Amino acid sequence: MTGRVVVIGVGNPFRRDDGAGPAVVEALRARVPEGTVLTDSDGEPGRMLGLWHRQDAVVVVEVVHAHPGQPGRLHTLTAERAARCAARSASTHALGLGETFALAAALDRMPRELTVHAVEGTDFRLGHGLSPPVADALPALIRHVARAIDHAHDRLRGIGGEPMAHEASA
Repeated sequence: MTGRVVVIGVGNPFRRDDGAGPAVVEALRARVPEGTVLTDSDGEPGRMLGLWHRQDAVVVVEVVHAHPGQPGRLHTLTAERAARCAARSASTHALGLGETFALAAALDRMPRELTVHAVEGTDFRLGHGLSPPVADALPALIRHVARAIDHAHDRLRGIGGEPMAHEASA
């Protein structure tokens, strides 16, 4: 295996639905294959780029605002699609994931493979706990990310062939 599988839960658990990414990472701690790196991030671009190497397969878990939105709806995006959506979506962070990926590409710091699993959020006020639509979607999001981790390990070992281009959106 030449790279690692790095899972990054982006968000702030003190801002209600923004805590979905870190909640998924926490839920996966006892369930991931050996060699999986699980971490949280506040989404700051420089810190995000420091979490992966070029040969890694990276899975980012994030909550997003969508306009019009459907809280609890799940999305799976490639880095390229996330970058294209940056102008149409909003993040609770200073720069969104699209801008982070564009910066990584400009600096030649993109990982070998990068997929974003996101849930649409509704409540970003200060406080703990996810809104009901996001909490209801969390088990499905955890399953999606767990499958993505397994597939990424397979691809890095050469079992699954070429990296999959996950690109589904509502």
